[in-house]
Amino acid sequence: DTIAFETMNQRSSRSKTTERVTFGLYPFFLLLFISIVFAMPSIVSGKQYEGIDLDADAQIRIGVKKRIKDCRTKSKKGDRLSIHYVGTLYKDGKEFDSSLERQTPLNFRVGNDEVIAGWDMGLINMCVGEKRKLTIPSRLAYGDVGAPPHIHPGATLVFEVELVDILGPSGEDDDAYDYYSKDHIYSF
Repeated sequence: DTIAFETMNQRSSRSKTTERVTFGLYPFFLLLFISIVFAMPSIVSGKQYEGIDLDADAQIRIGVKKRIKDCRTKSKKGDRLSIHYVGTLYKDGKEFDSSLERQTPLNFRVGNDEVIAGWDMGLINMCVGEKRKLTIPSRLAYGDVGAPPHIHPGATLVFEVELVDILGPSGEDDDAYDYYSKDHIYSF
């Protein structure tokens, strides 16, 4: 009986030691796993302002910064929108354009190829007063050509936008043409 009891004690002691070692390594491996999971997106795609653009085939990122609780009308394809915006480069955060500086919102027809494709996608279903952050890969912006000298080839663009108004029909086919024919476009 005594020998059997000692043997059980020894077994019990051994499994507790094994449990302690196993449990002691568990937090280490969990921490390692979490570090790898959180590091992978920045390795693969780069984080904003780290000197790397998103892959051209990346999806547009649409973040809502200000929601409107009582929204009765949302923007839809073909609507004339009045938008305030600030455009920056994803790569380094450098601002390249802002309607706020000019104190004049941009008016255009959404979904009518009057602006970059990322805007046509990212400004649908917005409420007046809503603010969004659009992160637009180059294929939905200016592509491999860019818009020199301020927008480099392959640039990922970030826009902070606010829908100022959904305008009534103007009778004009191309509101953006009038806006972009102004002198400020050449001052880039």
